[in-house]
Amino acid sequence: MSDPPVTALRATAEEEADIRRRVREVDPASLGPDRVIAVSGHAAALARMLADPRVSDPIYDLPRPITEDSVRAWIEATAADQARGEAVLILSLDEQGEVAGYSRFSVWPDRSSAEIAGATRADRQNRGQGTAGAARSFGWMFEVLGVRLIGLTAALDNVRSARVIEAAGFRPMGERDSRRPDGTLRRSLYWEMTADEWRRVRDPGEAPS
Repeated sequence: MSDPPVTALRATAEEEADIRRRVREVDPASLGPDRVIAVSGHAAALARMLADPRVSDPIYDLPRPITEDSVRAWIEATAADQARGEAVLILSLDEQGEVAGYSRFSVWPDRSSAEIAGATRADRQNRGQGTAGAARSFGWMFEVLGVRLIGLTAALDNVRSARVIEAAGFRPMGERDSRRPDGTLRRSLYWEMTADEWRRVRDPGEAPS
């Protein structure tokens, strides 16, 4: 898991328990059709997708080197995190049952906060659906996981992700260091958005709470 958002919220004990329950019990179909929780049996197919540098190069928190064994260990570690209510790894599958994309949600229940990292298979990129898909994921995090804050990072040269994030209404907050699984750091652009801000973006007529 990466570092939590810069802004430090504090959840009540009841809110924290509710978020953990939501993460443990989440229905992947609520994110979209053909979505499943990643299990060890998906390791080979997910590794095949992630082995493509067009997919994996911009993502700092993947296991490296990318092999079937390292991806299986990552899936199993995330399953353990989900059992604690702290992460969930959701895959999208194509008509042949191959992995067409993934989303990994890291959650800090005690801070009512989360982040998302993910990618789409190379042959499905650049179809003009990135902004809508990202917006669906952000709304899902607020509504289904129940968090009040999302923090996002992107590599300094990841222009496409930065465009999608800012189109969704996230506030740019400069740069921060993103910690890779091996402990090294990558300098990243950084954004945040609260649930109240998200609701105002989706419904501009809503008064601030």
